[in-house]
Amino acid sequence: MNQKPRCLLVDDEPDILKTMQMVFSLMNPPLKCVTVSNITDAYAQLINNETFDLCITDFKFPDGNSGMELIKHITTYYPQTKVALMTAFGSEKIQVEALQIGAFDYLTKPLNLTYLRNTILNALNFTKTSDFKIVGSSKSMVELRAIVSKYGQTQAPIYISGESGAGKELVARSIHEQSPRKDKPFIAVNCGAIPPDLMESELFGHKKGSFTGAYADKEGLFKTANGGTLLLDEVADLPINMQVKLLRVLQEREIRPIGATKDIPIDVRIISATNANLAQLIEEKQFRKDLFYRLNVLNIHVPPLREHLEDVISLSEQFIKRLTQLDIKLSEKAIIALQHYDFPGNIRELNNILERAIALCEDHVIKEHHLQLPRHLSNDDIRILSAISELELESEKQQILDALLKTKGKVKAAAELLNFSFQTMRYRMRKYNLDKDEIKYLIEKR
Repeated sequence: MNQKPRCLLVDDEPDILKTMQMVFSLMNPPLKCVTVSNITDAYAQLINNETFDLCITDFKFPDGNSGMELIKHITTYYPQTKVALMTAFGSEKIQVEALQIGAFDYLTKPLNLTYLRNTILNALNFTKTSDFKIVGSSKSMVELRAIVSKYGQTQAPIYISGESGAGKELVARSIHEQSPRKDKPFIAVNCGAIPPDLMESELFGHKKGSFTGAYADKEGLFKTANGGTLLLDEVADLPINMQVKLLRVLQEREIRPIGATKDIPIDVRIISATNANLAQLIEEKQFRKDLFYRLNVLNIHVPPLREHLEDVISLSEQFIKRLTQLDIKLSEKAIIALQHYDFPGNIRELNNILERAIALCEDHVIKEHHLQLPRHLSNDDIRILSAISELELESEKQQILDALLKTKGKVKAAAELLNFSFQTMRYRMRKYNLDKDEIKYLIEKR
């Protein structure tokens, strides 16, 4: 792939094209976009330009042409170009047809920008995670990074649990990046987003002519991820018949595309994730116990954001850096508002809040009202919370100082006394300017 991936955007609505261009230009690396408003011009671009890495096309056009025809054309004559269908006339029938004739994904209007961005990442097989770090100095995040580092060196299947939007895919990507497979593909598939009658084809592939609409051979996601990592997100949504087939793949390490006569060996590390209660689903006979044991060799729980709100600002800084190339800052009131919001949608909600705020802010500063949080804080609220925050900081600093004095300056012992990790303790000491010389002076003075 070129350093700057190329994308062909086909839509008759200028606002849609402008929005997608903005999203693509802010990605890392940014995508070079060519935009056209009809299918005829799209054919011309394919003939006259260099190869495109990705094409996103609308479904219906005013001249009567359909994006379906463009998908067939691209999959036949430009198989190296991934193509996605986009439409406001969403129906499962259209979705099934688009995927059957070779579309990589299916997008509905109005566009969900986060889903659009993830679609691009998967389509172009961006496995770099430099923009997707597990950040935060809270005890839970320090421990999570340690587990990820440890599990990255194994080959065993991993099961990740946690609420929707808590960052399960981020954890899976980080595991892949710290594994011997890091130079191979990382493929994420949302099991709940694939129609049941297309599930087997999407995962294992199919041969040309194996069913109505199978116009060409299709490489399934297991084959695409060969040598790398496959994340089965929302694995609880797998139908029972697919659970049986997945169990066989895990046992035999072979897949058989629909219509094929031979099994194909595969080497894929499986990571599964869900926000569902699998224990309850097993009890209700909706999820196979033997499959769960196969998937749950190692497990990780990702805590909800409300349980580590002290990481909100470092997360916000990372998201802002990823969402825009502009030097945008959070105002003091905006910081306080974020620190006192419980984020029912977790990290994904924080990302969406900041994405909207970036578009609304002026002079490169996000203010509290730009966040548009469900509960708008008044000026009195801000003043009260500022005072409380200051008191909390002073109280925490005193607790840390007391623990250091009690342990005669031994940082590890003080951390254990406060139930902190060693890394968190060091971070807090830097935060409050508690250096070793000052601690030594206070100990001697006592």
